[in-house]
Amino acid sequence: MTHDDSCIFCKIVAGQLSVRVVGQNEKAVAFLDAFPLAAGHTLVVPRSHFERVQDMGPQESQAVFELVRQLAGRVESAANAGASTIAIHNGREAGQEVPHVHVHIIPRKKGDGAGPVHSMFRNRPKLSAGDMDALAAKIALK
Repeated sequence: MTHDDSCIFCKIVAGQLSVRVVGQNEKAVAFLDAFPLAAGHTLVVPRSHFERVQDMGPQESQAVFELVRQLAGRVESAANAGASTIAIHNGREAGQEVPHVHVHIIPRKKGDGAGPVHSMFRNRPKLSAGDMDALAAKIALK
């Protein structure tokens, strides 16, 4: 298991910092966010230090997303919310503040002031069909 002594989430996983754990498995742990965007805001992190989703192996990603799956409904229910936003900021440019993979489960209610992910982007690209085809070809699993 890799560990970064300067990482707050690694310190949490190592038991050096106290948090309110709401779920865990062999490779991941979930706890309430100390600075919640909504009551019940939960973070799910791999126990090993990975900065980005693509750095995780299959076992770690499965463990993280299994906890997300198990907890999403419970978070919504506990917060008396009808839905949740499940988000990952994958790298500094995407808004990742702690360089350790973490999945946010944020309970959502009508009128909470937050919007859909599309509301985050004010400067959307204008892509032609050819641009879209070229991007699809570059991204596609082969």
